[in-house]
Amino acid sequence: MTDAALDVDEAVFDAVDRIPPGRVSTYGAIGRLVGVGPRRVARALSRGGGAVAWYRVVRADGTAAEPVRARQMELLATEGVPVRNGRVDLAAVGWSG
Repeated sequence: MTDAALDVDEAVFDAVDRIPPGRVSTYGAIGRLVGVGPRRVARALSRGGGAVAWYRVVRADGTAAEPVRARQMELLATEGVPVRNGRVDLAAVGWSG
């Protein structure tokens, strides 16, 4: 991996670390904060292991991506994030930085 790719990953991790417990953001919102697209955010989070609160980042429609959907919604529920029909209410708990 190049130094530039590592820098982007670190920027994504830093942005995700700022999401408060009980709140969520989207791949697109994090991408706008660090200047990359939502897919690049997802790629960085997939490489982050458990070092960051990856589960606080959801799709633009408030859903989680497979194959982590069940685990992600479980982790969000433990933080008090209301999950209904597999979807987070972004208007209620969304965070955009």
